[in-house]
Amino acid sequence: MISSKIIGTGSFIPGIKVKNAAFLTSHFLNDDGSDFPSDNETIIDKFKKITGISERRYAKEEYKTSDIAFFAAQKAIEDANIDPEELDYIILAHNFGDISQGTIQGDMLPSLATRVKYRLGISNPNCVAYDILFGCPGWIEGVIQAQAFIKAGIARKCLVIGAETLSRVVDKHDRDAMIYSDGAGACIVAETAAQDAGILSHATQTFAKEEAYFLYSGKSFNKNEDEKVRYIKMYGRKIYEFAITNVPGAMKIALDKSGIAIDEVKKIFIHQANEKMDEAIVKRFYRLFKIPVPEGVMPMSIHKLGNSSVATVPTLLDLVLKGNIENQEVKEGEVAIFASVGAGMNINAIVYRF
Repeated sequence: MISSKIIGTGSFIPGIKVKNAAFLTSHFLNDDGSDFPSDNETIIDKFKKITGISERRYAKEEYKTSDIAFFAAQKAIEDANIDPEELDYIILAHNFGDISQGTIQGDMLPSLATRVKYRLGISNPNCVAYDILFGCPGWIEGVIQAQAFIKAGIARKCLVIGAETLSRVVDKHDRDAMIYSDGAGACIVAETAAQDAGILSHATQTFAKEEAYFLYSGKSFNKNEDEKVRYIKMYGRKIYEFAITNVPGAMKIALDKSGIAIDEVKKIFIHQANEKMDEAIVKRFYRLFKIPVPEGVMPMSIHKLGNSSVATVPTLLDLVLKGNIENQEVKEGEVAIFASVGAGMNINAIVYRF
């Protein structure tokens, strides 16, 4: 039976560091355009306690999403020590396309995956490049698709990228603008002969009957702004309740499929959306097995990098594998779970053995 394994990772962390203090002069508004009764210092302090974010990264003006995706892809290819011409697929997860600084219109023609293939200089026409729009779980879903291609015998090596420049689609009058950031992460998923290594199982779900528009494109909270321009918006409380209710179950479905015991799970690489939410998800996941959360099981990067959507999980994975997060490492043979939740509303999880 053919299996698939991540043989290389790479990430690009943008160079512009934006601390919470940068928002002290912001004019935040309620969704009806009214002013908050609290001052910005109070708003930011509460924001920090809930999300855990103290700073985030923004891409330089000259870089678009496909650019930072290319940078991460280069690193993953180098880490895997492969020839780019060997790639059968390039799968690029994003949500807004290429957005130039100062504009709000996304550019997705040609696809961002095609742009990365062009930048990599790949001549092989049998290397198929396409984008995936799946909300924040897009990179994990791309890895699941890569595994499917490999198991079907139509691919041997796939490049999967998650990249986003969310700083360019936020409403500066919305407090949620402080959550979002830019970044890119990538990996090479390749065929392996090892039967008990790599991707062991997965689970994916879409909740759309009532939840489809928990994340949506909406007008600025400032009624004086151009009402035709749309920004990323969300019902934060609804998403929080949805995530802590449903993500643990999806993680359990994936783990049950794998046949792996809960005490074998050494790491959970979860989408860096909100520190308190992630902690609650993991706590509820372990509660399903009636055991406490093991110490150090959940590495975090949101404190310094913010929420870069599809890029958070591959970036976090790369940072841990490269020894760039203090007191966090994975050893050969250890089991981890990748999990995410986001616009759609989509949820997914992968059980993986290193």
